[in-house]
Amino acid sequence: MAYTKLNRSAATLSKNRTEGSISPFSGMCVTCVDGCIGMCEIGKSAYRGHEVLYPQPFGIITAASEKEYPVDLSDFTILGTAAGAHGCEADPDKATFPKVTIETAVGHDKGIKLKFPFVISGMGSTNVAKQNWEGLAAGAAVSGVILTVGENVCGMDGETEIKNGRVVRSPDMENRVSFFKKWQEDGYGTVAVQANVEDTRLGVQEYVIEKLGVEAVELKWGQGAKDIGGEVKIKSLVKAQELKKRGYIVLPDPHDPDIIKAFEKGSFKEFERHSRLGMVEEESFMQRVEELRKAGAKYVFLKTGAYRPVDLARAVKYASKAKLDLLTVDGAGGGTGMSPWRMMNEWGIPSVELWSLLYQFLKKLDEKGEHIPDIAAAGGITFEDQIYKALSLGAPYFKIVGMARGPMAATMVGKTIGKRIAEDQIPVYVERFGNSAEEIFVTAPELKKKLGERFKDFPTGGMGLYGYFERLAQGLRQFMAGNRKFDLSYITRDDIAALTDDAARISSIPLVNDIDKGEAEAILNS
Repeated sequence: MAYTKLNRSAATLSKNRTEGSISPFSGMCVTCVDGCIGMCEIGKSAYRGHEVLYPQPFGIITAASEKEYPVDLSDFTILGTAAGAHGCEADPDKATFPKVTIETAVGHDKGIKLKFPFVISGMGSTNVAKQNWEGLAAGAAVSGVILTVGENVCGMDGETEIKNGRVVRSPDMENRVSFFKKWQEDGYGTVAVQANVEDTRLGVQEYVIEKLGVEAVELKWGQGAKDIGGEVKIKSLVKAQELKKRGYIVLPDPHDPDIIKAFEKGSFKEFERHSRLGMVEEESFMQRVEELRKAGAKYVFLKTGAYRPVDLARAVKYASKAKLDLLTVDGAGGGTGMSPWRMMNEWGIPSVELWSLLYQFLKKLDEKGEHIPDIAAAGGITFEDQIYKALSLGAPYFKIVGMARGPMAATMVGKTIGKRIAEDQIPVYVERFGNSAEEIFVTAPELKKKLGERFKDFPTGGMGLYGYFERLAQGLRQFMAGNRKFDLSYITRDDIAALTDDAARISSIPLVNDIDKGEAEAILNS
């Protein structure tokens, strides 16, 4: 079986000429004919070169791998029970699914209160994040979750003021933080600010702590979609030149006279901006954590990607030694930014394998009595069953899940519907629910009651995100009630069972037919 697809994908806007007859090991048409205009990735690469490395069109999409990994969360099933209750009296009138609480708290002092066990992972300098930030921030704040400002925001902001190599003001960053704080309720959730090599050199986290009142900052070791620095595309020559001046890698060289002529002639329309590779060393890592705490950071997080197991071990050990507040581990292969398409499919450790290793490493430290930071599992999670399975797979160490593409999709849909309402061009598919935001968005009455007069200013992108989270919350409560678990703290690894031998071997979760054997025998023999 071929797990991956080659040479054609909607992500790169490419396809085969002989779509029904493709060589599985190369992805090429079984007959590659002289005279073809080149619709496949090889063909497009012939005339657009490196542009075909990345999902397209840049700036208005998120992307994820289409590789079918041998094992994923569908290889597990959630087990229900008909007896007892945990966290609630075992009374049919009291043990109802709306009574399930999915509120939690993370951090060394459990000071970050969450209405839902979610963190929206880093949304950085890409256009798709910037253009949807108001809705993301509003929806995340009212939902009471963690929202992470991703890398390169200050560096990409054309209005950023830099003195002596350090950021002193960034209107874009100010807006991102203020949008969240504007809608934050009762101290739930928080906005965290991420940093890569360039951000650290620019002093971004010190700036947001000191000037913007940010309490949580996140160090970053890559992501699940790629193992190189962040990339974006730049349509302006002037901006490309400014970014190179700020220390970014910009390709091709925007100062080269021949390149400038080619750009002005239209031979290419976008420059690539790349970040540098981070280099992890224990001493410098610990030093940086201490620097951030001295600067006033109340909470320090680390997010790591799908690197090899020894790097995961480093992340777990360093997070333990530094007593970090949250460690997010992101499995291969999706992202909200600009990742090379083949890398998204063929690099990194998939989520189930990565989280299983993570559980093993955490358990080893726990048995030695070492500090265990709160853990967020990320990597392709979009629905309530996946949330439950991920939390169960890593129980009792996994406290929350990280998501990005799902929340972004809900926000974009909400924003789009809002625009169509304003333009009086509501699609038929949506119009059947009504003609106004209050009719179309099922959670609008709830939000209106919650926000009062402020509701009229609440962005429809935020309504979309809130509605999505409300659905996930109810679905998660139903799964938990079916397992008679009325609080997140009662979720355990035996709440799920493996459906395949591979899943059982990788995770050490027993096969479904091996679960409860002793208890079942005891009942039958009683």
